[in-house]
Formats: sequence, structure tokens, C-alpha cells
Amino acid sequence: MIGQCQAKSVNLRGRLGNDAKPLLGMIHGQDTQSHEALFNHAVTTNPSTYEAHNSPNNRPVGGICTWWGTIGVMTETTTFMADSPLLQAMTGHRPTVTPVWFMRQAGRSLPEYREAREGTTMLESCLNPELAAEITCQPVRRHHVDGAVLYSDIMVPLALAGAEVRIEPGVGPVLDEPVRTASDVDRITRRHVEDPSVIEEAARLAITELGDATPLIGFAGAPFTIAAYLVEGGPSRDHLSARAMMHSDPQTWARLMEWVADLDAAFLAAQLRGGARAFQLFDSWAGSLSASDYRASVAPFSQRALATVDPNIPVVHFGINATHLLSEFAQVAATASRYPVLGVDHRISLDEACATLMVSGMEMPVQGNIDPALLFAGWEPLESATRDIVAAGRQAPGHVVNLGHGVPSNTDPNVLTRLVELVHSL
Repeated sequence: MIGQCQAKSVNLRGRLGNDAKPLLGMIHGQDTQSHEALFNHAVTTNPSTYEAHNSPNNRPVGGICTWWGTIGVMTETTTFMADSPLLQAMTGHRPTVTPVWFMRQAGRSLPEYREAREGTTMLESCLNPELAAEITCQPVRRHHVDGAVLYSDIMVPLALAGAEVRIEPGVGPVLDEPVRTASDVDRITRRHVEDPSVIEEAARLAITELGDATPLIGFAGAPFTIAAYLVEGGPSRDHLSARAMMHSDPQTWARLMEWVADLDAAFLAAQLRGGARAFQLFDSWAGSLSASDYRASVAPFSQRALATVDPNIPVVHFGINATHLLSEFAQVAATASRYPVLGVDHRISLDEACATLMVSGMEMPVQGNIDPALLFAGWEPLESATRDIVAAGRQAPGHVVNLGHGVPSNTDPNVLTRLVELVHSL
């Protein structure tokens, strides 16, 4: 760590304006009086003001001061980057080997995962540091991927906040009491928030095995995606209830999004303290929004969620069915980090994604974007598509190969291992 930090709230206000108190309360693990205050008027009506506060260039050197101490020491991170193809690519360099990892690589496609998880629920396994660390390392041992994504779930912050959430196999997250009114928001935001130290411990245990060879990737679900689950009560095709609240009661919507963003910030801070060297923000359901609605009612809260991330650590922003939001996603990542990365799903080519970034004046590394369906199409189509994607990725400042979505549970793990070998050979 770099020195002592006396005026903790001052440093965060440099990034959040005068609305640092709710975030500080969440990160500290303390109860705040309420989450009634919205972002100040300039932030909610002009997101560029928020971006100016939250610009990586305005952040204190050495990290952010919180209840937990200073987080994110730049010299330590920079030294680590030199040894990792993944981090080299994410920071705009060209490693000798093209890096690859897979979303949901630690999951049901692995027999060792199914054995380790036997008899435990998803959330129970995520909150067991030893088990979470073991599952995190499994795909690295088997596939030799270039990054280990922490085994957890985007619902974990809600579970730590006392929300009655469960993950049903074949369905996804389910909440018996949806959050749809101002009183519902009052109810859920007054719950006690558990210390996220179990997340930090899981990350530390994973890194003990991973060492310096394979960086740990932390993640969180973006506030809109989590809020959509809260409002809908579970998965939804179009998120009508969430979008309706956003328009019919913008003040209540903002209070809910602020609370979720602060949960995310604490969740990410725990992973950072545990040693995560890159982050990915998943906004799985933002594709249901128009670009204007995203900019006005969602982007400021995604930026708030990333406020505790060391700006010297790469941040990937990813969503599905959101090709119309690529510039907006890139802007959120660039606001959070000096090393932004755009995650691209399989519904748009890397050529088109890179062209969009160029037109927007935001050239940055890209991640993606093999269609998961190709894992079941036979080797020849998979190899051909992978070669094309690696070639297309060379036009970006850096490229990390990944799927366009998570690994399907019935994937043959041998196909993934062979795919990693192919990428490393190109």
C-alpha cells in the first residue's frame, strides 16, 4: 500500500462528486441512513459531468482510499502486466501468443466442476471461499486458458445484501418478492449488508494456486441487469416492468440503481483486494434499451459501480444483443479505466465492432467473439471461424479471444482445450 489515508471521503468525492456518502457506507459495510439522495442534478441530467468527475485522469495516484485501506497500487499492477499475454492484450499491446479465456469457463461443462459442486447450491458454492477458489482454477488446469475468472455469480451482491434470491437450475435467478414500488425499494435498501470478505478470501486462495502466470479476472453484473432481475422477479425476454419503472417513476428507479451500483462497487472492491488484475462488467439485458435511455438512465450507474476499480486495471464491458450500444459500452469502460476493453458478442463481426469504435474516436482492445454454437458444429467450421476472428482482431490495438456468450453447459471440454491450443498457435 502507498501510505496512510486520512480523508477517505475526500478521495471518493473526487470521483463521485458530493454523493460519495452512500457508496462509502456500502463499501465500509455500514448502514447508511438511506439511499434517498439521487446523483446531483448535473450528473443525472448531464452524464458528461459525471464522466469528468470519474475520469481515470482525475483519480488519485496509487489507488482509492476506503474503509478497507488503499486499494489498487499501480506499480504492483504494472509490474505484473509484463508477464501476462492477457493483460498485455488488454492494455493495447501485442503479446507473442494470442490470449484466450471463456466466459462461464468454470462451470457445468467440466466433470470436475460437477463433482466439486455436488450437494451444494450455486450461491452456497460461491460463498464458500475454498470451493470457489478450487472451481476458479479448474479450467486453467484443464484448458490452459490465459485468465482465470473468479467463480461467483452476479447475484452474490444481492445475497450478501439479504435479498431472498435463489438460482434455479435451468431457469436462473428467481426472487419471490419483486421490487416494483417506492416502498419495495425502501424495504430492500434497508437490509443489512454482509461483509464481502468471503469474496476477497476466495480470490486470494485462487491466486495462491494461480501464481503470477495467470491473472485473476473479477466481474460484476451491471446495475441495469441486476435491477431488471429485481423488478421482474426473474429472467425476462423484454424487461417490460423494469423499463416501465424507469420511465414512470424515475426517482424510485434511480434510488434502486444507486443501491445496486453501490453493492457492485463493494463486490468489485473485495475482488480487487483479493488480487484481481482485470474486471468485466456484464450488462446482459441492456440490449432491451434504446441508446438514449441507456445514456440517461443506466450509464451513470454503471460508472458508479466501477468507481472503486483501480484505473490502472483493465475493464471489459460486455453485453449481449447490444450492438447498438457498443459506443456507449466503450465509453463506460473508458470512464472507469485507462485500459478499457470492449467485449463483443457473436451477433456482430469484429470488423464492424472495430469500425464502430474508430468512428466513435474510441479505438481500444476488443474481446470476443466466437459463436458458442460453433462448439457443436464440428472442428472444421470452428477452426475456420476462429482463424477469421483472430485475423480480424489484429486491426484492434489488442485482442483477447473469447466466445460471444458463456460456455454452454453441454459443451465437450475437449473441444475447448483444442480451441485454446489453436488460438495459441495462430
